[in-house]
Amino acid sequence: MQNTSFDNEADYSDDSEFSAAPESESCVKLAVPVALAGIRLDAALAKLMPDYSRSRITGWIKEGSVTVNGKGAQPKDKMIGGEFITVEVKPSEENQAFTPETMPLDIVYEDDTVIVLNKPAGLVVHPAAGNWTGTLLNGLLAHCPALSQIPRAGIVHRLDKDTSGLMVVAKTLPAQNSLVQQLQERTVKRIYRAVSDGIVPFDGKIDTLIGRDPHNRLKMAVVKFGGKPAVTHVKVLERYKAHSYIECSLETGRTHQIRVHMREANHPLAGDPVYGNPRHPCSDTVKETVKGLARQALHAYRLSFVHPQSGETVSFEAPIPQDMYHLLSVLRLEAGLDSSLSNEETWQAKLDADDDDWNEDDYDVEVIYVRD
Repeated sequence: MQNTSFDNEADYSDDSEFSAAPESESCVKLAVPVALAGIRLDAALAKLMPDYSRSRITGWIKEGSVTVNGKGAQPKDKMIGGEFITVEVKPSEENQAFTPETMPLDIVYEDDTVIVLNKPAGLVVHPAAGNWTGTLLNGLLAHCPALSQIPRAGIVHRLDKDTSGLMVVAKTLPAQNSLVQQLQERTVKRIYRAVSDGIVPFDGKIDTLIGRDPHNRLKMAVVKFGGKPAVTHVKVLERYKAHSYIECSLETGRTHQIRVHMREANHPLAGDPVYGNPRHPCSDTVKETVKGLARQALHAYRLSFVHPQSGETVSFEAPIPQDMYHLLSVLRLEAGLDSSLSNEETWQAKLDADDDDWNEDDYDVEVIYVRD
């Protein structure tokens, strides 16, 4: 069954789908301020206890775990101000998911302020429905127990479960605030490498609105109204017989942004189980290789940000993982390109040195993006 959780390349600063913190079973005592007079009990508690969702709070009220001035209450009861509320905070699957789990982590860089890591494909970033354990958050708590004192264990942005690559994690509250602000101001630079279906004709920019797919609420889509602005810059690195090796630079961090944009441009990512085209015409060898990839061919290759403590801009790169590199090798061999390049480093050096003399008029491909 397809995992439909939205654990993805969006920023927490941009998308508030996740409630915040772990909790322990305890009683919380609160006094209702006069400023909340006239609103419902469930709404008042949602404001007084922002780490918990309103639906969770409503459930506690209905279960009798909330008393007002020592008496039972209903979610719709209106507050007048000055009431004393006692809430029995009960454990849930979500809070139980905030437990340390030892797992191998590919740490690219770590100091007292940040952790930069290379997430493998198949690892969920944050606990959510269907994935309450075995997530990156669980591994981070085991690696650095002090992260239990930081909201979301210091995670400030996400990658899809089946997208590999670089992420930065904050180890202190000031660092987290700095990184969240940088994400909001779009000064964090994130560059992805991907394999797309078809011949991408030119480098350019995709600038659209992205929102929930009106026909399938479990997916995202380019929409005309009601979505959030999303900008992706696309650069073609190599072209093959029926695919392209591309680089995507994000200005924004919307849910599934690259995957949605490339689908809308009629060049969905190879192997994408949600937005891809399983009937894309290509050789049987390539089809089998894409099938063996068992994920979208997308990797967060480069990450740059201002270090929260030093104030210096730092940049990190994570080489293309073996499964994607194997796909690229098959595509290069079939296209008759140089097969003597034994690794990504020598390959990239060649790509940087080559002049690209293609002509967009050679390709009859409808795209929605424009030249930069």
